[in-house]
Amino acid sequence: MSIFSIGAILVGFSALFGYINHRLFHLPHTIGLVVIALLASLSIIGLDLITPSFQIGQRVSSVLRMIDFNETLMHGMLSFLMFAGALHADFSAIKNSRLTIGVMAVFGTLISTFLIGVSMWFLLGFFEFKIPFIWALVFGALISPTDPVAVLSLFKTVNVPESLQAKMTGESYLTTELGLSYSQLY
Repeated sequence: MSIFSIGAILVGFSALFGYINHRLFHLPHTIGLVVIALLASLSIIGLDLITPSFQIGQRVSSVLRMIDFNETLMHGMLSFLMFAGALHADFSAIKNSRLTIGVMAVFGTLISTFLIGVSMWFLLGFFEFKIPFIWALVFGALISPTDPVAVLSLFKTVNVPESLQAKMTGESYLTTELGLSYSQLY
């Protein structure tokens, strides 16, 4: 499957799930997409349990294995999402808050990485699932940066002061860009 076919399918499902969320659930867009995707996944599992002869789960899994998600997301969809979000960013306000943004992006992410990593290490240890501490920190580093697309989407629905909006937007773009640059090393 080509990257454009995969992108078209993902955008199509996103639009369908967004429509369902708008009509039925009325949740914020990003949360609604996650909830509906979870319901769709559980539906596939349920259908697989009810009618195992159709092997729906196996068919869906075989289609998903054909997709190179790293290529699709990192080199395809993410750049378009980041560009679309950056079109609405107020760069003069971001420039005025660059020191705060830098401190939040660097130290906030480091603190979050450490807190999440330590919490995950203790939580998994409590359930007797031992992992090396460094892997818990890697998990913390993976989920600590904020998602700029989700942040900008949420700011459209919530009344937030302009200065806070500029700081959060700048911080989310900086942490995402630093994370993407770091991931290119490996």
